[in-house]
Amino acid sequence: QVQLVESGGGLVQPGGSLRLSCTASGFIFSRYAMSWYRQAPGKERELVASISSTWNIANYVDSVKGRFTISSDNSKNTVYLQMNSLKPEDTAVYYCNTRFSHIEYWGQGTLVTVSE
Repeated sequence: QVQLVESGGGLVQPGGSLRLSCTASGFIFSRYAMSWYRQAPGKERELVASISSTWNIANYVDSVKGRFTISSDNSKNTVYLQMNSLKPEDTAVYYCNTRFSHIEYWGQGTLVTVSE
């Protein structure tokens, strides 16, 4: 079955960096776009970044442009989110996502806390 497993979250000071990883299984990873979402306490889940299966075209929400980079490694079935210059408002649970055959798949999430 489809599985998405995130890792790499943690506590970091403002201005710091983290790299999130999402390892996929149960489907042909190279065929489908992958996305990172986040959900902060009391807020709706929002799309942070996505990367297309063809040409690896990346898109970002305005609030992370220039600070976050999404990338993928088809040989490892893994998508990454490099997060630099982190701010307290980036604090959230980050989820990996893909969709195909009209079904959305989610990982369990990894918590990122940006705080002194």
